[in-house]
Amino acid sequence: MLHVVFNGQAIDKIKELAVSIEGKSLEEKKSLLAKCAATTLSSKLIGGEKVFFASMVVDAVIAIGNDDRLNMIGIKKVPGGNMRDSFLVNGVAFKKTFSYAGFEQQPKKFLNPKILLLNIELELKSEKENAEIRLSDPSQYQSIVDAEWNIIYDKLDKCVKSGAKVVLSRLAIGDLATQYFADRDIFCAGRVAEEDLQRVAAATGGTVQTSVNNIIDEVLGTCEVFEEKQVGNERFNIFSGCPSGRTATIVLRGGADQFIEEAERSLHDAIMIVRRALKNSTVVAGGGAIDMEISRYLRQHARTIAGKSQLFINSYAKALEVIPRQLCDNAGFDATDVLNKLRQKHALPSGEGASYGVDINTGGIADSFTNFVWEPSVVKSNAINAATEAACLILSVDETVKNPKSESAQGEAAASAMAGRGRGRGRGMRRR
Repeated sequence: MLHVVFNGQAIDKIKELAVSIEGKSLEEKKSLLAKCAATTLSSKLIGGEKVFFASMVVDAVIAIGNDDRLNMIGIKKVPGGNMRDSFLVNGVAFKKTFSYAGFEQQPKKFLNPKILLLNIELELKSEKENAEIRLSDPSQYQSIVDAEWNIIYDKLDKCVKSGAKVVLSRLAIGDLATQYFADRDIFCAGRVAEEDLQRVAAATGGTVQTSVNNIIDEVLGTCEVFEEKQVGNERFNIFSGCPSGRTATIVLRGGADQFIEEAERSLHDAIMIVRRALKNSTVVAGGGAIDMEISRYLRQHARTIAGKSQLFINSYAKALEVIPRQLCDNAGFDATDVLNKLRQKHALPSGEGASYGVDINTGGIADSFTNFVWEPSVVKSNAINAATEAACLILSVDETVKNPKSESAQGEAAASAMAGRGRGRGRGMRRR
């Protein structure tokens, strides 16, 4: 049970050193989070524009609020232009879907429109293959054709009567429906991706319908502005000023596809850091600072204990130094030299060195907290708990179960391999 004691002491020390960012105004919190995101982006390919993208990331994360679904933040990639042409939509944006003739006649901008979201086809459909219809009179054939047309017209008429000015569907909206809506000044888009449709529903407050019967106002979404906008060589449908406001879209611009892909991965890292900092408002200094401080604390505590327990605690403290050591190795610095500096700084009696960690920019040490290199305290606590439990589990294994048959099979295979090598060497000697 000794591990429980010093593991608990390490967790208590984390709680003691943790700093809360709660209780601050929204602007102060956004400023702190932007600096935290900028630190994350500083080592990335887009590090030159880290301030620009950091504020964009913070605004996107705050827009989705407490929603845990990461797909509520969409990232759309448009090749061309430069990084600063990227922009954030407080709502939903997606590329224009495939459209039929008549699409260009539709309006491309609405103010406060009602939005109808569907999961049905609005297309003239003939009967399925192998369908059999028996007619007693050739004149009845026309009535069947008329029925097919009446079905689609009835659906389209119900969509129009709902009062919606924007109609989106996950399935196809055919040429007949496209022209029908265009004649009535309604915008439509079919084959909208499932993810985009769900984000539109979350942002506008609408509900995806699987039928056009009994459409009421409560299932329709709305937004302040809908417009179709040219972005590079693509056209985008943009919903902004959404009442629910639980989604955001970052439209990324850049020269090459590979560059934009890397920029997306970099922004994903920043988004995760900001989300974690918002969700768990207490943070500790990163860059190996918290690990070195806990290590110092445990070494100091070990000196107050007589017996073998002192050795255990010292070993536990030494193991915590692997984090700053690995950071130094990854950055190509002399780990021994940096760790000696950190030990000296953290040993100061005033405690002013408690937040000092590895500075990968200079190869020395720096105040991680001042430089906004943070870690959520819950992540560090969970990591230490998991590592301690894993080590104890491995140490508790005193015997392993062996399969004799497996061992004998492996032994025979090794013996035959050795014999094969011996025969090969013998033939080589005879050739000589």
